[in-house]
Amino acid sequence: MNVDRSLLQRALRLAEKGISEGHGPFGAVIALGGKIVGEASNSVVKSGDPTAHAEILAIREAASILRTHDLSSCVLYSSCEPCPMCLGAIYWSGIRKVVYAADRHDAEKSGFSDKLIYDELALDPGARKIEFVRLPDAGGEEVFRKWDEFENKVPY
Repeated sequence: MNVDRSLLQRALRLAEKGISEGHGPFGAVIALGGKIVGEASNSVVKSGDPTAHAEILAIREAASILRTHDLSSCVLYSSCEPCPMCLGAIYWSGIRKVVYAADRHDAEKSGFSDKLIYDELALDPGARKIEFVRLPDAGGEEVFRKWDEFENKVPY
């Protein structure tokens, strides 16, 4: 397995540093060819942003530095198995390899449970705990029709 353990250790140090700064216990590093292009600690509480997970922030930084939404040549190193939100961002960014230390069960033991979200994702929107209301006559299909016809689109 081709992984750089020092980059995983860097993610763990970011998680530990985050704890001392009042953040959650998560850190992430994104590398391209072994060079760090993005890194972050979780800052949900301090920033007041529920999406400010370490992986999301590291993806944003790497995309900004590399000036692209396509991070398919990068590897993400995370102190913990990414949550469902971060997993979605990883797929959208194109990252093809994630190396992590702790798993979701370790996180759950410390009060960070993603089980409800994993369970909800498998359900039809009408069966979820959050009310989802689709208005099929609101014109949503028209937006996609315009996208389909737009000549200068950049697929992602």
